[in-house]
Amino acid sequence: MTIYIGNLSYQATENDVKEVFAEYGTVKRVVLPVDRETGRMRGFAFVEMTEDNDEETAIADLDGAEWMGRQLKVNKAKPRER
Repeated sequence: MTIYIGNLSYQATENDVKEVFAEYGTVKRVVLPVDRETGRMRGFAFVEMTEDNDEETAIADLDGAEWMGRQLKVNKAKPRER
């Protein structure tokens, strides 16, 4: 499963996100998409963890939590629509 993190601070780095989710278990991958034209972060990220249970706990604990001055939106990522 992949976790979607929305309303993310534009100052957040890959390491910042990894540190937060590492409190819940082993993080396999963190992706912070950037705008193709401006090169700026787009304000959301995706996280993959090794254990589904860790992902579920992270989602439950972090959804709605305030971090870096923003209220996070954390849920299971939906498949990309074409």
